Amino acid sequence: MPSGTDTRSRWTLAAVAMALFCVQIDYFAMNLALPRMADEFGTSTSDLQWIISVYMLALGAFMVPAGRIGDIFGRRRALLTGVALFGAASVACALAPSVGVLIAFRVAQGIGAALIFPVSVSVLTNAYQSGKASHAIGLTYGIAALGNAAGPLIGGLFTATIGWRWIFWLNLPLTLVSLAIGARVVTESFDESAPRRIDVAGLALISTGIGLFTLTFDRAPGWGWLSVTTLIAFSGSLLALAAFVVVENRVRWPLVDLSLVRNARFTILVTAGAVANIAYAVTIFLSTVSLQDVRGLDPLTAGLAFLGPSVGAAIGGVLAGRLATRRAPALVMGATTVVAALSLCALAGSRGWALYLLALSACGLTLGLVYAFTTVATQAVVRPERAGEAAGVTLTVLVSLAGVGVAVSSTVLEVLQHNGLSAARAIDSVLAVLGVLLLAAGAVVLWTARRAVTRSALPQPEASPRPAG
Repeated sequence: MPSGTDTRSRWTLAAVAMALFCVQIDYFAMNLALPRMADEFGTSTSDLQWIISVYMLALGAFMVPAGRIGDIFGRRRALLTGVALFGAASVACALAPSVGVLIAFRVAQGIGAALIFPVSVSVLTNAYQSGKASHAIGLTYGIAALGNAAGPLIGGLFTATIGWRWIFWLNLPLTLVSLAIGARVVTESFDESAPRRIDVAGLALISTGIGLFTLTFDRAPGWGWLSVTTLIAFSGSLLALAAFVVVENRVRWPLVDLSLVRNARFTILVTAGAVANIAYAVTIFLSTVSLQDVRGLDPLTAGLAFLGPSVGAAIGGVLAGRLATRRAPALVMGATTVVAALSLCALAGSRGWALYLLALSACGLTLGLVYAFTTVATQAVVRPERAGEAAGVTLTVLVSLAGVGVAVSSTVLEVLQHNGLSAARAIDSVLAVLGVLLLAAGAVVLWTARRAVTRSALPQPEASPRPAG
């Protein structure tokens, strides 16, 4: 029979997984709904891209502060606040009478999601013993990744039948259930070593810096990569981030302990995860274009085609929790990254439906595994009291750089087509280059991990005996 503590931990996992599942569905359902939303509001799909952009902008800008806010003021409080905000903003989006109102409440959704993502990881880290926390985080991300599968399917189904607003209405019962469970079972936890106050200057600088960085790469394809607006936004992001580093080195209680980036194991895991997440985001983006614009599928059928890679990503999350207990996590991640690179190359070279869907599913499994494994493994190499901070930094890097990858790949796709390549060949070319880069990244991680394993296996020299007398 499970103990009361085990039962509470399992219900905590259920509350966190449902909140993350809700966020994943919402994000992955919106892309397929944009054309119908543009028709209803009498605007273009490109103008409505702000509905996606502002959400990612808010999410990227507030994840690092959100993770540390949870550490300082209470992870339970931060998680429940994030879930409540996300649910309330979803209702407001469903009722939005105009594009401007919809965009404003998408920002609120992004802030709510920013609280949910890093704080959920630290809640699980503190709810389970160290040996079980990795498995719990991996399982939670596996369940949440089912939202990747359900998102495109629900987005296509609702858009084609009862309307896109029901994508937002669906969030209401999910968030209410998550809130009800979380309020009863999630135990409050803090970073006991830190005072109950936030580094306001650091919060403002990092939110501004990451926000401008995300905005720059999201809007650069439309503004022009070398336009004055792009250069000003990018310069502003660099200045804000540089000022953040200066401030954090001077304050007694920094928002981010910069020694975190000097943790070699943490940095290797985050770097590998960032490369893989860029590959995942670009693959999903280009596959959406390929399925609808090249292969001529309607939104619902295109959503069905994503079931394979999305379920694969969910399985990868569950596997990550089990593999995280291995003694050489970088070795496992490097090997998985190499397999993911080969899957990408196979996707780029596939022509028939069977090979295409098989390769796409393999990409979802392997890239999803690396993404979840990054979140799991980074928690194992930092102190539990700063779990939220580590999760915030990790997820910010993964999400922000994935957005950069999508923006760059979109521009490269346009350039290749402008120079005479068909859409199909242009997409295959981008995927092939991405596969080669991912292969190189995996090889570097494997080489580094093997050196570490070899050094640890070598016999240590015995101390020389001290001379007598």
